[in-house]
Amino acid sequence: MNIHAKLAALAAASLFVWGCDVDQTEEGALPDVDVEGGEMPEYDVDAPDVDVGTREETVTVPDIDVDMPEDDDMDDDMDMDDPDNP
Repeated sequence: MNIHAKLAALAAASLFVWGCDVDQTEEGALPDVDVEGGEMPEYDVDAPDVDVGTREETVTVPDIDVDMPEDDDMDDDMDMDDPDNP
């Protein structure tokens, strides 16, 4: 099946799925079920041996300079407490 045929089939399937209007006409219900006894399965697991240790490592962290605006640089019309103000 070439790519064009696959795309056409996908387009047709998506139109079918999203083109349907489904309305529930009757409520569903779970069946009554009686459960008696049972047994959990047993497993024999051979896990690998894992040696976990610690070591000291020095990590170089970049120095980042952030220039924050001064309070008087902010727009006076901007109300930071107003959730409608973007």
